[in-house]
Amino acid sequence: MGLKALAGVFVALAVTFSGASARAEPIALVGFGDSLMAGYQLPPGDAFPARLEAALREKGHDVAIVNAGVSGDTTSAGLARVDWSVPDGTKGVILELGANDALRGIPPEESRRNLEAIVARLKERGIAVLLAGMLAPPNMGGDYAERFNPIYPELAEKHGLELYPFFLDGVVNEAALQLEDGMHPNADGVGVMVERFLPAAERFLASLKAGG
Repeated sequence: MGLKALAGVFVALAVTFSGASARAEPIALVGFGDSLMAGYQLPPGDAFPARLEAALREKGHDVAIVNAGVSGDTTSAGLARVDWSVPDGTKGVILELGANDALRGIPPEESRRNLEAIVARLKERGIAVLLAGMLAPPNMGGDYAERFNPIYPELAEKHGLELYPFFLDGVVNEAALQLEDGMHPNADGVGVMVERFLPAAERFLASLKAGG
């Protein structure tokens, strides 16, 4: 083979590899949670996973976020479906559960066990977790809050997880950012949540990239 022909082969290979690199798959994430993740009474494009994906892409991150939120889910329901709701190939999960446990007065110890079991299941599959925290509603009383609120920071510390302390930060008690039920965010509320969540999401992506 002549030098010109050999050079042509190398050029063709370089173009092939360059094209393959350009077609690299985006980082696959899953938003796993309840109605706050699912986008209760909102168009699919206004749900938290879709809005977060768009915000991350604007920042230059090649990501795809699947919405695996189910309205009404408790931590127990999440544990029952986590194996089939999070597909193979997922690199990271944004885990947001617990609000319905608190609203129903489920013992915080049970919620903790369920969340820890979900984290363990995901880690067994090599899937990283960004834990989105929740706070007990004031009407549940101080004793309940003292048992419920520490669940998230303690699990994050124990398992080395990225933690976003309060998923509804900036929206709770802001009527203009909520639906008429006074509990779920409207589209503007989701926008505030995404804006505040973005730094934690970027740190999470950085850790995924660093881990290969």
